[in-house]
Amino acid sequence: MKTTIIEVHKYVDQDVKIGVWVANKRSSGKIAFLQLRDGTGFIQGVVPKSDVDEEVFQLAKSLTQESSLYVIGRVQKDDRSPLGFELLVSHIEVIHQAVDYPITPKEHGTEFLMDHRHLWLRSKRQHAVMKVRNEIIRATYEFFNKEGFTKVDPPILTGSSPEGGSELFHTKYFDEDAYLSQSGQLHLEAAAMALGKVFSFGPTFRAEKSKTRRHLIEFWMIEPEMAFYEHDESLKVQEQYVSFIVQSVLKNCQIELKTLGRDVTKLEKIQAPFPRITYDEALKFLHENGFSDVKWGDDFGAPHETAIAESYDKPVFITHYPTTLKPFYMQPDPERPEVVLCADLIAPEGYGEIIGGSERINDYDLLKQRLDEHNLEFETYKWYLELRKYGSVPHAGFGLGLERTVAWISGVEHVRETIPFPRLLNRLYP
Repeated sequence: MKTTIIEVHKYVDQDVKIGVWVANKRSSGKIAFLQLRDGTGFIQGVVPKSDVDEEVFQLAKSLTQESSLYVIGRVQKDDRSPLGFELLVSHIEVIHQAVDYPITPKEHGTEFLMDHRHLWLRSKRQHAVMKVRNEIIRATYEFFNKEGFTKVDPPILTGSSPEGGSELFHTKYFDEDAYLSQSGQLHLEAAAMALGKVFSFGPTFRAEKSKTRRHLIEFWMIEPEMAFYEHDESLKVQEQYVSFIVQSVLKNCQIELKTLGRDVTKLEKIQAPFPRITYDEALKFLHENGFSDVKWGDDFGAPHETAIAESYDKPVFITHYPTTLKPFYMQPDPERPEVVLCADLIAPEGYGEIIGGSERINDYDLLKQRLDEHNLEFETYKWYLELRKYGSVPHAGFGLGLERTVAWISGVEHVRETIPFPRLLNRLYP
């Protein structure tokens, strides 16, 4: 019976055939242990000299790291294995014998591993991170489909910037200027006026010359937009969504979290509702805890967010930031127009902001005024203004950065490990 490693539990005490690669091996005079992987998981193959032909045993001993093969063997329960099973190998058919595989079972420097990212992905730890990423994506679709959202795909090439900033990748669109998208938000607002509740999942680009462990040049975002939703209603969706994906990973990625050494007791606490503090309250907290140099109107950096997050065992919303810190489209607080109805969701354990969101301005005149204040061209944003001209409604939305969220949930330190092929300030290879 041909199967995969993840499916061997269906064939206990039966012979199966699996296509695998050799992740590692060790052997003695009487037995060979093969660490095998097939993309779905890892399993130990045991080759006892006394139970197989001499040719099979010698072949097992000679296998090199990352050689590809078919193995036939009997599935046996093994409580010592993370998978719970091992394979008693009886036959080996070599497909390709690898020679001088560069990533050996020893310590390698980060730059070396990044240069060999196409191969580093095969390692047990990187495999686990990619599986956690996949589960977050799968759970994202489940959550938003269950909540009645429609998936919409905004353009990647745009003629304007949602943030109105300079961190844009410029390109020529025939005889026009165009940019790689920083966010699908503006187009999603148009879609929300047609479909009610929408979300996108796609790549975004920031030409930000940053080398921190939280930044990538190309990253993926989940961006919901909701018509007839106000600020507080949006916060409830955010905390329900984050809780859902964390609990889904806990349920479906137990082996991967164990491989990563993740403290799951911290993830088990991630249940809505989440604590909320205002920017003013956060500023007061920082002043009381050694950050007296931060003034009202300053943005919070990584050390500030970490200090705030350490006071909680769940993600924490920081709401009502100064208007001057946020993009032009955010709705001012009607009772205090110097702040906007927005929130950043800060993950625990020093992982920083994973969500930014707000209620959007729905008044035509106010939005036009904001465009003027930010020196943004009317003609470029004419279509966006028209959303406030024809049936405008209160609406809100947010964006979750996938790679930061994967880093937090899986417990890895740097976002470069949370995307298959990271694009960093000085890295476009492989």
